[in-house]
Amino acid sequence: MGKNTKLFGGGFHHVAIRVSDFDRSMRFYTEGLGFTVARAWGGAGKNRAVMLDTGDGNYFELFERDPADVPSEAVYLHAAIRTSDCDKAIQVARDAGAEITVEPKDVEIQSSPPFPVRIAFFKGPDGEIIELFQEK
Repeated sequence: MGKNTKLFGGGFHHVAIRVSDFDRSMRFYTEGLGFTVARAWGGAGKNRAVMLDTGDGNYFELFERDPADVPSEAVYLHAAIRTSDCDKAIQVARDAGAEITVEPKDVEIQSSPPFPVRIAFFKGPDGEIIELFQEK
């Protein structure tokens, strides 16, 4: 459990997005990136949803939307996925068909204390931005 006493635990649990092609997104995140199904609900054509384990108990949640519906929700900035090897992970995303928007690079986040990381960014099937985040 996390150490955030105000939230009685805290820590990242999941990021949820609506996807226009549920099956395409499922293939991308499970076969392409190796996420596994933790929970699923709904049925074909009945607002399917799934919670995918990203590999360490944090989740990426997909909600099916009618392609004819114009999304009314705000767009999130990005979701960051932990990795121990940013360079290998971006190749996995590339092999899954992702559009790479930022190749792996070393960055020092100017925090106190400074936080050296290696990061990369790519787009998922619906244009969602995913960051790969490697602590150094």
